[in-house]
Amino acid sequence: MSIHIDAPAGSIAQTVLLPGDPLRAKYMAEHFLTDVTQYNSVRDAFGYTGTYDGKRLSVQATGMGIPSIAIYATELMRDYGVQNLIRTGTCGGMDNDVQLRDIVLAQAASTDSSIIANTFGPGMYFAPTADYKLLRTAADLAEHAGLHTVVGNVLGEDRFYNDEMDRQKLVDYGVKATEMETPGLYLLAAKFHRRALAIMTVSDHLQRDEHLSAADRQTTLDEMIKLAFDTAARVTE
Repeated sequence: MSIHIDAPAGSIAQTVLLPGDPLRAKYMAEHFLTDVTQYNSVRDAFGYTGTYDGKRLSVQATGMGIPSIAIYATELMRDYGVQNLIRTGTCGGMDNDVQLRDIVLAQAASTDSSIIANTFGPGMYFAPTADYKLLRTAADLAEHAGLHTVVGNVLGEDRFYNDEMDRQKLVDYGVKATEMETPGLYLLAAKFHRRALAIMTVSDHLQRDEHLSAADRQTTLDEMIKLAFDTAARVTE
């Protein structure tokens, strides 16, 4: 076991889906997995392992923000040998071509967080990117299912409320959406030589002040969650 995950060795699968919300982790386990076992409840960061499409998969809540997901991603990879990590969350659309209910596949992750500078030191601006196999698999599955997806660069912000940021300049440079976890996940996956991908539903649009209703959010999240599970099953041996 690790500091924040109270799970015995072997109880976590090689592929883990990572929602931020513990209640979404519970929902995903109860509605998409069979033969489910809960392996973690420390700090109510619920973790579960079960079966999906014949493959053994896990779901682990990570909380909000880069510091929080960094704790769980590190311990999953370092202490439990997890090989594939798929963030399943929501994001805010930034580019005008991005619509509510779209599914964003984060090809790369820009950030205002100091995590990159603190890791590499002054003068080096490492670019955190998704694993190509996971990205290609998710994109192909989404196209086959007829889902409207956006593949591109996302912004992983340190602050949810950030009036000082020039988001329009980021949009001009091709950033599609904003969220709060992906750069940390991609950075750590690179460190441990593992695969990572963020799959997110556009639940709000910052430029147009649009928001999904609670009912629409639930339906659309199910589409994103199923895509994440299907991707996980494809890449798991």
